[in-house]
Amino acid sequence: MDPTLIVSKLAQSAVTALIKRLFVRDGPGAGLVERSAVPVRRLVRWQGEPLALKEHELHRLASELVHRAVDGDGERPIPPDEDLAVTDALARTLGVLGDIEMSDVQAVGLRAQGFAQELKARAPDADRELSADAALLHALLVDVAAVHILEFFTQRSTFAASALVAQGQVLAELTRKYSLLADRIPAPGDADAAFEARYLRDVALLHNHLTIFGIDLPQSPDSWPLDAAYLGLKCEVGGVGDDAPVPAELALAGRSRVLVRGVAGAGKTTFVQWLAVCAAKGEFPERLSALASRVPFVLPMRRFARDGFPSPGDFLSAVGYPGADAQPPGWVDRVLSGGRALLLVDGIDEAPETEREQLRRRLRAWTELYPGNVWLVTTRPSAVRDDWLAGEGFGELLLSPMSRDEITQFVRRWHEAARRQPSADTARLDRYEQSLLGAVRITRELGRLATNPLMCGLLCALHRDRRGYLPSGRKELYDAALTMLLERRDRERDMIVPTDGIALTRQPKIQLLQKLAHWMLINNRSEMDREVAIDILAQYLPAVPEAARQGDAERIYRHLLDRTGLLREPTHGTVDFVHRTFQDYLAADAIVQRHDFGLLLDHAHLVNWEDVVRMAMALARPDECADLLLRMVGHQEDVSAAKKARHLKLLAAACLEHVTEIDPVVRARVQNVTQHIVHPKSPASARSLGWIGPIVLEMLPQPATVGDDDALLLAITATSVADDMAIDFLTGLRDRGRLDIREQLAGAWRHYDTERYAQEIIAHLDRTGLYVPLSDLGEARALARIGGPSWLRITGPLVPRELAQVLPAQSVGRLRLGYDGAADEAEWRAYFPNVEGTG
Repeated sequence: MDPTLIVSKLAQSAVTALIKRLFVRDGPGAGLVERSAVPVRRLVRWQGEPLALKEHELHRLASELVHRAVDGDGERPIPPDEDLAVTDALARTLGVLGDIEMSDVQAVGLRAQGFAQELKARAPDADRELSADAALLHALLVDVAAVHILEFFTQRSTFAASALVAQGQVLAELTRKYSLLADRIPAPGDADAAFEARYLRDVALLHNHLTIFGIDLPQSPDSWPLDAAYLGLKCEVGGVGDDAPVPAELALAGRSRVLVRGVAGAGKTTFVQWLAVCAAKGEFPERLSALASRVPFVLPMRRFARDGFPSPGDFLSAVGYPGADAQPPGWVDRVLSGGRALLLVDGIDEAPETEREQLRRRLRAWTELYPGNVWLVTTRPSAVRDDWLAGEGFGELLLSPMSRDEITQFVRRWHEAARRQPSADTARLDRYEQSLLGAVRITRELGRLATNPLMCGLLCALHRDRRGYLPSGRKELYDAALTMLLERRDRERDMIVPTDGIALTRQPKIQLLQKLAHWMLINNRSEMDREVAIDILAQYLPAVPEAARQGDAERIYRHLLDRTGLLREPTHGTVDFVHRTFQDYLAADAIVQRHDFGLLLDHAHLVNWEDVVRMAMALARPDECADLLLRMVGHQEDVSAAKKARHLKLLAAACLEHVTEIDPVVRARVQNVTQHIVHPKSPASARSLGWIGPIVLEMLPQPATVGDDDALLLAITATSVADDMAIDFLTGLRDRGRLDIREQLAGAWRHYDTERYAQEIIAHLDRTGLYVPLSDLGEARALARIGGPSWLRITGPLVPRELAQVLPAQSVGRLRLGYDGAADEAEWRAYFPNVEGTG
């Protein structure tokens, strides 16, 4: 049972109205004005009424409270056949109000918890026949009722005066007793402070690591210090016409509730780790200095799939923190109550879809119960609807694809890390670095694949592993990555003889890992119990003779964990894949091998199956792809909801770019069916269509056929496709005069080939009132070549002196600073007199 969920169902106004029905009205004729304080029993409505009437009124009111608590979304706290028993118990407990001699002032003095205990003590047998869950619900409803009863007392017209009198009589005695107690009871602050210091040190150590794929040479660690390897992310704040994404830490400044969306591999979890480590160390950038004094709690949703989202008191044990048993009782609650926490809820998409609304209500209840804390929640873009947490006061940020400049930074940092390894061939790594940078710039498919940290790291690792040769497609990339991890990892570590006595080739490893990935997919899990994994391996080992000959399920499990680089144990007794992408790819391969396309179709509308469907399309045979695509765009009886049918059709369109061979008739059929629904109606929907990929450009209306409002939406969709193919489409919008359209086009420059975009888009824009974003010197040189006066907005780490050598001050009409760089406004003004400051 989740108390916060139940409380969230009990709307304050509704409960207040019910509680008022227990008492007489305060006013003329009530006979209460002359008394300074009134016994509680004199306030109840049923005084002097027949017993039957009293029981009827109480039972009806109790029934309404129980009904509100158990109905609605989410799992019922008790079975339906226990509703009546809880109603009877609650009516009996509230009935003792007619026997309480203490005054309303004294009742308020007990506070809600004390008054609730008074009610329960006067009806000790009320819950005797209830089950454990029903007794808990009864106790919770009495607590809620006590809060509203005391609130009713304080709002009576005679209460304020009588309370002042009573307050004066007891204040001195209360102060004396409190002083005595303070001397006897040790303050929790001493124990809290000691534990908190230990906890912060541990968080800084536990989360200060970043896996860099491929950097696992002999004697090297499998991960790197986060503060040395972290590459800052950028995000879109959500406003239409923003001329460039901003650093994520800058976008967070001044926000206390944020939902961050990002595709798989975009760096959401790494960003959460970075925030946790910075908070634990108290070392944030100046814009986020307000977070430096906060206590971070990293709450990965994948850990809670089995037991549900934990209550605050269970935060540390639920995430497997090794020092959880040492925390002082109530410490987390005191941190939250003090408004000192930074709560990082990572991966809403990894929570079961049926539980996400329940989680949203819990977040709402906690943000109300614990004001003053900072909340950051992450999810894949399509896992929850637009403005999912807007009603709870959350703003939204969208992690941007890595720009060409950021890809370059990542590649250089990756190779710098490789050069630091023992016995590294630095000359060869230098050649690999330059070769890869050239390949990513020239090869369209590689440039598209490298736009998030996960894929960029894979490209770096594979490029080095294959001595400068790279696969060109997504399927080939994953296949090569698995080969590198499963076959070459031990060879790189000079492990000629396996230390565990097990020597498996690539294929049996793949087959067994597929079984684990398939189980996680079917059971909607991102991690599993270690014992479950061993049981699954034991079930399938007889069908994999090469593995069965070399050990039992436990030994094979340990081998896969230690030697593949694909599995890890995040907490004692649990196992998961190092990244969800590998899990999805292996699960898709398992489904294709089983020919289980009906299962795939039945689940294709679910968010956590989207990538699985795309990967299955890349792995399946042409006839299998054609059949599945036609069923996705057809009218299937098993997909009755219009929303699900639309999602399937869009997903079919997105799959076209992953299919290696397809009948042209089938391709045309998919495009014809989807073309009429790929027409954005709002900025949010326009931006979300980018997930379909470059194929969406073929389905959008032609720019020449729409007005300016629709043209803006087309610009948002097209610029959400991080592929140079979008440039051809955007040329149809470059002559539009409306400022927000021109701002959208200018702000997308960083996602595309610098020179080509400058020549084909920027050079054709009307620059009247338009601030052109500049993030690096390459863009500045391109702008200088196309000529003409410009207003500039600095959106990257540019140095004023270097920029002035490329763009003379007389060519810059105005200049705004939109980046927290090293140079201050005064330094900019020395080279560019027309600086307008930050904006």
